[in-house]
Amino acid sequence: MDSTITGFRSAEPPLTETMFCAWFGSAMPGDRIVYHRGFLAVDGSPLTSTVPDAERRALLRVAERALQLAQDGLVHLVQRRMGESDFIYLAIARPRARSRAGTLASVLAAAKPMSVAA
Repeated sequence: MDSTITGFRSAEPPLTETMFCAWFGSAMPGDRIVYHRGFLAVDGSPLTSTVPDAERRALLRVAERALQLAQDGLVHLVQRRMGESDFIYLAIARPRARSRAGTLASVLAAAKPMSVAA
């Protein structure tokens, strides 16, 4: 396993749920993606976020999708502290079962509607 992770910056433009799903659909076990850099609890809150509301909601959709995939056993979610209130949030693809149950289409079909808090 690669123990050095350097040079991460926020995605430009920020990662969307569509981009995240596209990554997941083609990811091989061990592939990783940075889905946020900052402090997710602060950046996702309507009370504390300094990003525009549309970007905050998009961030929450990506974070909820990542959490759903982790709960389904399809990715590992990892965070690395880079400094005070500065974290890198990573999704790491896990090996998938050979059945259709682990395909992107079946995951999205079984997905519960995403709710993004106002």
